[in-house]
Amino acid sequence: MKNIVVVGRGSIGKRHLSNVKKIFPQAKIWEISSREFSDIKNNEVNSRFEKIANFKADFAIVASPATMHFEHARDFIDSNVPTLIEKPVTATQKEAEALLELCQKSNVPVQIGYCLRYMPAAALVKRIIDNEDLGIIYNISVHAGQFLPFWRKDKNYLESVSASAALGGGALLELSHELDYLDWFFGELTLHHAILRNTKELNLEVEEIADITFSTTKGAIGTIHLNFIQKRAQRFCKILGEKGHLIWDLVENKVSLFTGEEEEIIYNQPQWDKNEMYTFMLNDFASRIKSPVKKDLSSVESALRTVKTIEEIKRKALWGTKQ
Repeated sequence: MKNIVVVGRGSIGKRHLSNVKKIFPQAKIWEISSREFSDIKNNEVNSRFEKIANFKADFAIVASPATMHFEHARDFIDSNVPTLIEKPVTATQKEAEALLELCQKSNVPVQIGYCLRYMPAAALVKRIIDNEDLGIIYNISVHAGQFLPFWRKDKNYLESVSASAALGGGALLELSHELDYLDWFFGELTLHHAILRNTKELNLEVEEIADITFSTTKGAIGTIHLNFIQKRAQRFCKILGEKGHLIWDLVENKVSLFTGEEEEIIYNQPQWDKNEMYTFMLNDFASRIKSPVKKDLSSVESALRTVKTIEEIKRKALWGTKQ
């Protein structure tokens, strides 16, 4: 890879930039902020299309706020540049559908950066499900809770994308990793019930808490709890089947299997460097460009399903506030 573009200077953009420099040390990198990229208009003499064409990018990473993803990714795809888009694919179903149509016409490699798929523990859980080691799956319980002010301690959380409705914030979009890996594990989900809440404790304009009930295509019943207000972070997925149950603890990076009363720890790497899932993802995308073989990266199709689910949740959910 000789020429790489990174759009976005937020925390995830900086992480991608750092990893690109390590993985492709000889590459020329065009690093630009979301606002600067948007300010280059396509009706100007020196347009975005011309700048992209002149740079001759081997691939681009779009790490701008979700509300800018479609605008930014579209120009790279129209210029036949393979593009890795940070999650969520877009902020709306309409934009995700337009992006999918664009991808189908262009045949340019485009993938979505749901990095949890690159945790070795996630791959292990998926193999257990695919191999039907738990037998029939009855219930699934997913939890992701972390105090938003602790996410990025070097930045005022009220100024973050997570806190802004205009930039695609809120628990549903920011913690959409959970919806993505559930889609990856079990296929399309059917929504049954949802409650969204804003406690007003953090002075946010978005939902801080989401509680969701769903079912899978094979009849398993699941619940998802997402929140921005939990002081001690917890993130786990529990799966109950006819032959036992499994607990995947994402904070401890541990997978436990229970086929009787005793716990069998089948994966335990608490010191694992989480940046590796981002480097694995970049390497996977680079290989995807060279070969059409399907990798673990989230496709535009599956990412569209996630956005559709989020919009359905927002449309049908009951809303609650602190009394």
